Amino acid sequence: MTLPPPPRPGPLSPGPQSPTAPLRVLICDEMNPGALEHAGFEIDYAGNLPREETLRRLPDYDALITRSRTRVDRELLAAAGPRLRVVGRGGVGVDNIDLDACSRRGILVLNAPESNTVSAAELALAHLLAAARGLTRSDRRTRAGQWDRTFLGTELKDKTLGIVGLGRIGSVVADRAQGLRLSVIAHDPYVPENKFGRLGVERADTLDELLGRVDFLTVHTPLTDETRGLIGERELARLKPGAVVVNAARGGIVDEAALAGALHRGHLLGAGVDVFVEEPPAPGHALLDAPNLSVTAHLGANTAEAQERVGAEIVGRVLAALQGDVSRGAVNAPALDPRTLELLGGYLDLGEKLGRILTQLLPGAHELEVTFRGDFPADPAPVVTATLVGYLSGSTDEVPNLINARALARERGLTLTVREDAGSPDYQTEVIVRVTAHGEGGRPRTRTVGGTVFGRSPRLTRLRDFRVELAPEGFILIASNQDRPGAVAALSALLGGWGVNIAGMALGRAERGGQALFTLTLDDGLTPGQLAAVRGLGMIDSAYLVQV
Repeated sequence: MTLPPPPRPGPLSPGPQSPTAPLRVLICDEMNPGALEHAGFEIDYAGNLPREETLRRLPDYDALITRSRTRVDRELLAAAGPRLRVVGRGGVGVDNIDLDACSRRGILVLNAPESNTVSAAELALAHLLAAARGLTRSDRRTRAGQWDRTFLGTELKDKTLGIVGLGRIGSVVADRAQGLRLSVIAHDPYVPENKFGRLGVERADTLDELLGRVDFLTVHTPLTDETRGLIGERELARLKPGAVVVNAARGGIVDEAALAGALHRGHLLGAGVDVFVEEPPAPGHALLDAPNLSVTAHLGANTAEAQERVGAEIVGRVLAALQGDVSRGAVNAPALDPRTLELLGGYLDLGEKLGRILTQLLPGAHELEVTFRGDFPADPAPVVTATLVGYLSGSTDEVPNLINARALARERGLTLTVREDAGSPDYQTEVIVRVTAHGEGGRPRTRTVGGTVFGRSPRLTRLRDFRVELAPEGFILIASNQDRPGAVAALSALLGGWGVNIAGMALGRAERGGQALFTLTLDDGLTPGQLAAVRGLGMIDSAYLVQV
């Protein structure tokens, strides 16, 4: 079955202007937009345009491009009227844009996150070098009249750099580090094995494995609930004495108090920080008094080249979007047409939830296969994209949505296969998703989940080769065991002792007395220690907790 590309969203259909009139773009914040002459477009650059003037002029434009100064809120969108179809944000952050309001009005929001990739990577390496040689310490003492030559730094050559997060910026850091004769090992469970090989980077399956082997550590991962405080007191203690730590990614990935403590105790030789949880950091912040710490004021994107790229890139993406190409830089996903939503709404929700479950069961897959069984009420192509949105969630700097998910999947080396089966033996329709990743010794590892829709409510129907029926909501504990009495009772007693309530249950088995699987929906999650205790029950073969 060959699927067409995702349906082109309604907001990018021609506006009310004359079909021969040029499409108009207003740039209201200061930037370097590059060339302003493009056939079929009229681009007006008015850097630092006063808000009242922006509100007055905007109804005559098809697109608006901003930086961080202009607030794209409900007032601005109401003033724009029906003609505005695209908002472009020069740079990464979109905190000044009301994404929900734009989506409801069918307005596409774009950004240009790649523009600062090289600049951010080079700053991370600058911090690495500065900390390794005590540059900021020596600079401060020399200016104070102290000619102190006692500090002994360390060379980078023939040492090992650990990278947490091998996305765009982490990949550039790896490339540049190898030029400095560093060996590179990285941990990123969401990146397929083939990318590590392509970059010449060794893969660490766990963070603990990486921490125990490296001389230098740098983080380049998005800030999520999973990565907040990822490098804390325990992780810093696992590093070699005299290691160097750099955070030029997001404030909060490295615990600030723990980092300051490791520097004061002398466990770390030095550190470099470009980002803080609260910016600017308050006077008296623990890190500002830490020894051998190089600090910058969130300067990752602050180079002349990055600023020039960001203007040209966001202008190019906005012009492409106005012509129907929305594959790059989409931050939100304007609603599908009402008819598609009416027919496929429940399946879109199902696909995203199946993807979210699979990314927790088997991250870093190199292949994702979607099989549609039965007769669907409409072309199910958007369900494939929704599944990708779920699988990529939390694993990339860009927020995946129905517009950019396929492009993000290609960037991560995730191949997509779609199959169609006219009949479903148990349900009128069923969506089955399987992901495959490289395992130890090159042997593939797979995980399979399936589901259907009752009315508009998604239901899980398959986990591995087992039939289940369960609402995919909240926390789901998936456990397998030999089909013998007592397993469910023992687990229920354990959960009850912790005060964890079971909201729902589904059982399945391959054959009587053989392998069995049961799933429990829980009102609350489990700590790592509690999950380890579940796995330690004698009759439990495996146990996984996922959150949908």
